[in-house]
Amino acid sequence: MARGLGFAYPFLSYHLKGLGFTTQAVGQALAVFGIGWLVGQLITGWAADRLGRRRTLVTAMMTAAVCLPLLAQADAFAAVCTGSLIAGIVYDAPRPIVSALIADLITDDAQRATANGWRHGAVNIGAAITGAAGGFLAGHLGFQALFWFNSAACAACALIAHRYLDADASSGTSAAAGRTSLRTAVRDGRLWLLSAASIAALTCAAGMFTTLPLLMEADGLAAASYGWTQVVNAGTVIALTPLLTPWLSRRCGGQRPMLGMLAASALLLGVGMASAGLADTTTGYSLAVAAAVPGEVVFFIAASDVLNKISPNDARGLYAGIWGSTLAIAVIIAPVLATISLSWGDDRFSAVTTLSAGVLGAVLCLPLIGLTHRCAATTVPVPVAS
Repeated sequence: MARGLGFAYPFLSYHLKGLGFTTQAVGQALAVFGIGWLVGQLITGWAADRLGRRRTLVTAMMTAAVCLPLLAQADAFAAVCTGSLIAGIVYDAPRPIVSALIADLITDDAQRATANGWRHGAVNIGAAITGAAGGFLAGHLGFQALFWFNSAACAACALIAHRYLDADASSGTSAAAGRTSLRTAVRDGRLWLLSAASIAALTCAAGMFTTLPLLMEADGLAAASYGWTQVVNAGTVIALTPLLTPWLSRRCGGQRPMLGMLAASALLLGVGMASAGLADTTTGYSLAVAAAVPGEVVFFIAASDVLNKISPNDARGLYAGIWGSTLAIAVIIAPVLATISLSWGDDRFSAVTTLSAGVLGAVLCLPLIGLTHRCAATTVPVPVAS
């Protein structure tokens, strides 16, 4: 529900453009949103282990329900940035919490991969609703109405979580002395390499909802056109998930994580989203998004498999939060990279930088393969060399 009516971030650039902000100012506001997203992943991941899954989710969603209408009314740049920061903190809060819950409840790696695959498909059903409904509602009711709908969805999500989520479904009830500390987690070399590769790959994926609006707006395409690209993205994910998930789930068996598939997904994302730099019509942008979808599906299943196999049982929320912050970092990088590319060059220069990010993500998987294979039989963090 929260994702299906999650209009705030995807349409934020159009809302700010309608208020008269420049492309640079819009890019800065999106980057501030991404900073909040980054901080929020770390906070909610930590809180999910320490305070409980349900309590953390309810608090975050109620905060979003209050914050989003205030962001909709802001028109001064400082107020917009402040609202964007708070909205960013709570926007993707469910991600590390749900990741930890899946790891808590499902012990078989293949079944976890299946759950994560269908979870990603469900998120994209929400994205399809966001794209189609958002473009329609913006045209008839204005962009401010989108923030109010998003707020109502977050409030409903908080109520549902409070009613149906088991308050005891948290690993945070064990003694604090026996926990994996944040210091130990940030010294885990495998987590660092996974995060670095994910940032590069997700910079390409984040382009679907950060770079794409900037490119399409520069080509004179309306918000409804962008909404249709998101429908195509979600529809392709929904179509491919039943085909790819069983095959990927079978590859999750054993102790070795799916690092080869992770590298391949980074390349697919880079090539697919780079092709958006060569498009100038709604059809062209939609085809570029569809070309990147196989990489998107493979990435989230493969990365989740790697994460599950390196995470200590008592720090699943923390590890999920740290890894979840990679999407937030990518959300910061992608619009800034697009703004620089459009300022210094053109759409083709943006294509080159996007492709380079995908290649970097694949290359970073190589040292991670060696490190995880040497430590395949343990989940004890591997210290980063001094």
